[in-house]
Amino acid sequence: MIDDRPVLDDHLHLDPDNHRGIDAVRDFARVGGTHLLVVNKPSWHLGVEAETGADFREVFERTIDIVEAASSELEGRAWPVLGVHPGLISRLVDERGFAPDEACDLMQAGIDVAAEYVEAGDALALKSGRPHYEVDDDVWAASNDVMRRAFDHGAALECAVQLHAEASEDMTEVADWAEAAGMVPHRVVKHYASGRLEGPTPSVMSDKDRLETAAERGEPFLMETDYIDDPDRPGAVLGPKTVPRRVRWLLENGYDEAVEIAHVETPKAVYGIDTEATLE
Repeated sequence: MIDDRPVLDDHLHLDPDNHRGIDAVRDFARVGGTHLLVVNKPSWHLGVEAETGADFREVFERTIDIVEAASSELEGRAWPVLGVHPGLISRLVDERGFAPDEACDLMQAGIDVAAEYVEAGDALALKSGRPHYEVDDDVWAASNDVMRRAFDHGAALECAVQLHAEASEDMTEVADWAEAAGMVPHRVVKHYASGRLEGPTPSVMSDKDRLETAAERGEPFLMETDYIDDPDRPGAVLGPKTVPRRVRWLLENGYDEAVEIAHVETPKAVYGIDTEATLE
């Protein structure tokens, strides 16, 4: 730990088979990390080309298994975040010949299955979103429908929904959709966020400029690496040691309150988790 503080990485991936997996968790813990939110890798990265919602179960079960193993390495614990990567729609439409509405149906079915794990207490939150790149209007509309399905479950289960979406500092429209579905808007989390965001809660990529912006705002935020644990892209995004190292940097620069916000207050408000009580 760092000064007996919880240190949470809000969004990273662990490969159960092919890359660093638990070794990445040990790296995180060795430099002071205590808690992880582990998001399932895109289904096709685990060799699953889903035809039905039930086909996503293999992805979710393997994620839950590695999260259990990760928890045994931490002074705190890890939680699974399960869902369907929004980039799947392009794979379905462009490579597998699905119509956008057919792709929407399949992805919503996958979200439905992920919600079953949240309801059973086996996962903490859902993951959805829409492409962060340009797509045709019908694909965009279908993606928004998938995201709205996640919001429906978020409302019914009173759980958070992490979003993979386009770069933006204003997603109030999306937060409004979640609120219309019955969600508390701050439980919508924009993954890979900058330090400034209107609407959802920002999960800020842990580079110094973004974190300094978030810290100086004094608003709720989380910290993440989006570590992808991909042997074909070893230098992509940020490494698993980054969040603890950035916490030390924030503390050294007088941002103690921001660290409390990102690692204690916001996790409790968004996910209902107590990162202090779950420390050994």
